[in-house]
Amino acid sequence: MKLLDLFCKAGGAGMGYHRAGYEVTGVDIEPQPRYPFKFIQADALEYLREHWQEYDVIHASPPCQRYSGMTKGRWQDRIDAHPDLVEPIRELLIMSGRPYIIENVVGAPLINPVMLCGSMFGLQSKAGNPLYRHRLFETSFQVGLTPPCQHNKASAIGVYGGGQNPSRRKTLPAVAVYGHSGGTSKRGDATFGIEARREAMGIDWMTGNELSQAIPPAYTEYIARFIL
Repeated sequence: MKLLDLFCKAGGAGMGYHRAGYEVTGVDIEPQPRYPFKFIQADALEYLREHWQEYDVIHASPPCQRYSGMTKGRWQDRIDAHPDLVEPIRELLIMSGRPYIIENVVGAPLINPVMLCGSMFGLQSKAGNPLYRHRLFETSFQVGLTPPCQHNKASAIGVYGGGQNPSRRKTLPAVAVYGHSGGTSKRGDATFGIEARREAMGIDWMTGNELSQAIPPAYTEYIARFIL
């Protein structure tokens, strides 16, 4: 079955569908030289309008900055600078009649979404540092009951392009996927190098900045089992 991966970035979501047996094609408005499957540089909405009939399933990860807690908290005045594409992409997906998935951050205006977290899949670095990352998935099909988060009393760590929300104090060392090198922050919290972040995400082909915009393939591999 052919799956269209819209707003694909470097392919974290696409890899999960690939592992589940789908033939994946990615579309993004920016070049993605490390995308591991067939890639088409184009506007996602325009491509969907013209080519939806070529695919069996459609996944979309529209830009999340408008909905993220970081933007709404520290940079409230910048919200209007980020596109609000969830509703426009949903309208096109419904019109296509294809099974679809919309992925985004907690706070995005998704309808009856399923929430997935790295702790549900035991994602961690080789040193045993867990990855906590909440992502929402709106689907046009029923998804079964998901396992509970396993945070071990540690707060969930957001994954942002510009850094971790400083108001979230970690009680246990956990891998945060953002553009910092290993070491310790000014607050005394552990930070991790790119290898630890790759290990925890289950992604070995991306740069640090690409990781900050990716979701672990384990999430979409799990979602894919319910599509058929």
